[in-house]
Amino acid sequence: MNERGGVLIAVLSSALGGGAAVATRLLIGGVDPLTLAAVRFGGGALCLLPVALMLRPKWPARADWPAVAGLGLLFYGVFLVFYNLALSYTTAARGTLALSTLPLMTMLVGAALGIEPLSARKSAGVLLAMGGVALALTASLGNAPAGAWRGDLIMASATLCMALYNVYARPFIARSSALGFLTAGMAAGGGALIVLCLATGRLEALASFDERQALTALYLAAGGGALSFFLWVAALSHASPTRVANTITVNPLIAMTAGTILLGEPVTLTLVLGLAAVCVGVWVATTDARPRATRAG
Repeated sequence: MNERGGVLIAVLSSALGGGAAVATRLLIGGVDPLTLAAVRFGGGALCLLPVALMLRPKWPARADWPAVAGLGLLFYGVFLVFYNLALSYTTAARGTLALSTLPLMTMLVGAALGIEPLSARKSAGVLLAMGGVALALTASLGNAPAGAWRGDLIMASATLCMALYNVYARPFIARSSALGFLTAGMAAGGGALIVLCLATGRLEALASFDERQALTALYLAAGGGALSFFLWVAALSHASPTRVANTITVNPLIAMTAGTILLGEPVTLTLVLGLAAVCVGVWVATTDARPRATRAG
């Protein structure tokens, strides 16, 4: 599979993630962010483990386990608690649009660590996308919930966690496999969340879920957790971190649509225009400008 195929896989992953943002908003009123993180990634790990044991993927080498576990705790633990906390302050559309800063974060982290050099075209695309995000979030504050800016800032912290994961994960995936790496990392992060919630009695809240809440939680674990991030890790094994990160801008498109239908959240013209700028930026950053071949005279 070539790099463009990896980007397409990441687009599907980001679409599932947009649905997970709406599912999180549906549940966040009755469940605290830590418990919801345990549902999504603790449940996701429980979905992945039987599949991994049956398919027997290549697992990370013993020497890589500390780093893989650390990345799992960073992403499937710290990132998701921040993510859920952010969505307790703001709408699904605004939250996922704030998450669209991931390409810039990944680009800057990769460049700072000397892992992925910048190019003029990639920089122009990401800056265009970021301009769209800034326009949309600032211009639509009047229609946002009170304190929505807090959610935007918290989501920026979550995005930094995800950017670090994107940049550092690729060599470990290359030395093992997408399924083996994902299962090991999610088991570390999600397992820690489950243990913490059990120790503090938080999981008792799940017993009071009605049918709608239970189905939403199942989607978070299986679709927004296990499947979505298997596709994300698979994409990272075929495409560069920045190009994979650029597809996160699909998140707001799904979240805006589903958030309006299921939650009645407002979608303003500025959010739509901002998202349009983001989509153009993604196209610029993920395509190469190649000079046309000249005919021989």
